[in-house]
Order: sequence, then C-alpha cells, then structure tokens
Amino acid sequence: MNTIQDMRRGAVASIPMIIGGIPFGLLFGSLASSYGLSPWFAVAMSAFVFAGSAQFVALGLIALHAPTWVIVSTTFIVNLRHLLYAADLVKFIKHLPMPIRVIMGFGLIDETYAAVRPMYEVGSADEKNGHKVYLGSFLSFYVMWNVTTILGVLSGELIPGMSEWGLEFAMVATFIGIITPYLKHKAFWMCLLSAGVSSIILSDLPNNLGLLVSALIGVAVGYFADTSAKTISNSDEGVQEVSK
Repeated sequence: MNTIQDMRRGAVASIPMIIGGIPFGLLFGSLASSYGLSPWFAVAMSAFVFAGSAQFVALGLIALHAPTWVIVSTTFIVNLRHLLYAADLVKFIKHLPMPIRVIMGFGLIDETYAAVRPMYEVGSADEKNGHKVYLGSFLSFYVMWNVTTILGVLSGELIPGMSEWGLEFAMVATFIGIITPYLKHKAFWMCLLSAGVSSIILSDLPNNLGLLVSALIGVAVGYFADTSAKTISNSDEGVQEVSK
C-alpha cells in the first residue's frame, strides 16, 4: 500500500469528526469579528497555532486585554492533555526522523488521536505506515479548520450575531463521540466519572486549573483501576494454575 493510500485511510477515518468540527471552525472565525479583532488575526492563529479549544481560550483572553503571561499559562494548561496523547503514541513513532515527529507533534489534536489510535489496536496502522495514516488525518483536519475559520470570518462580518447561534455544542458532541468507543472497561468508566465529578467541583479554580487537576485525577484513578484489575486477573490465573 503506497503513501497516498495510507493517508487516504487516515482522512476517511476522520470524516465523522471533521463534520462535527465544521461548526466549531465557523464559530471561531465569527468570534474574531464579534470581538473586534482583525480577521487576519484569526486566520493566522488557525494556520500557526492549530489548537481549537486553546484558540477559543486565547481569543477570549485577548479580547479582554489579559496580560500575556495569563494567556500563555492558561492555553498551556488547556493543552496539557496533549502530553498524555504524545506519551501514548511515542512507542509507535520513536524510530521516525525528528522532522517527521515535529510535524506530527504540531498536528496532534484530540480528533486525530481518536481517529488514528484505534487503528494501531486493530492492526490497520503499524510502525511502518502509521505515521502516513496519521498525516492523512492531520492534514484533513488542518484544511477543514483553516477553511472554516476563513468562512467564519466572512460570515461573521456578513451575519451579525452568528456567535450566538450555539454552534459550540458541535464540539461537545464531537468530544462525546471521541470518548464513547473507549468506555468498554471499568478503568475507563472510573477515569470518566472521577474526572467529570472533579471538574464540576473544581470549576471555580482560577485560570482553568480545575481542568488540569481533574484531568490528573482522572488519569490517576484510571491507572490504579486498570492496575488493580490486572493484578486481580493475574492472581486468578495463578490460582487456576496451582489448582491444576
């Protein structure tokens, strides 16, 4: 299978989440106009930052004339979850040249991770072609995000109040779609519930720290639940071996 075919598989696997992301991109572009910012600012941010949720956070803080350190630290915290994605993927790409890994790092978003990671599990992506599948997914999202940002900027200028249409729910639905396929084991449910409850309890923490803390709590609870399940499984296997 050649490079183009591998990249096409990554793009095709991403189509459902691309559809869900279109309203989100339109909303981001329209917000730039409603905040009185230059349309080129939103276009440049999508082209060079390419981080949906962080872009929304940064755009709001910039519109409020927040200090630079607040903007940088807040977007850093919002994007910390990408460290978890990278740590999980590194075993598949550590043999690749650094330039390719840098490009993959730039393109690491929630949707691409959710589209490509399961393909490693089922064997449709591996260490030889996985990065090509990944790049196909990344480029399809990148094109969608930048095109919809431009359309959102134009629409925001032509259709006042577009940012009040509630388009942001599309991304909520997309994230629900991302996590649902993983809810097959107790550890994942424990992670989801602990992170969800703690995010509500800690929602009043400044600078979105509640998101970071709840993510860490979810990871910790999920890890210990998974470790406990494996320990119990190994113990049961040991008992069965002894009984034989």
